[in-house]
Amino acid sequence: MLLIECPYCGVRAETEFAYGGEGGIARPLQTETLSDEQWGDYLFMRKNPKGMHHEQWRHASGCGRWFNALRDTVSYRFEAVWKIGEPAPAAYSAHTAKEQT
Repeated sequence: MLLIECPYCGVRAETEFAYGGEGGIARPLQTETLSDEQWGDYLFMRKNPKGMHHEQWRHASGCGRWFNALRDTVSYRFEAVWKIGEPAPAAYSAHTAKEQT
């Protein structure tokens, strides 16, 4: 069984968690000015990488809180987890630097 670390409760079984999709997606501020194509892109277009991916998770059967995670989609290994609103850890910064090169 996969173990996931909740930044609030500690390590728990994966069955307690719910995947919430790609992390770090900001809602547009002035949605009324978006075209249908731009709105559709915001709602539906997501990355689907092979490798490290920034995701949102919820500890559904525990504290119920949402948190960020950096997870390898090939091995399912969690590289880092952090609370919503906290600065991302160094592992995330290294990942985004690689992504941009």
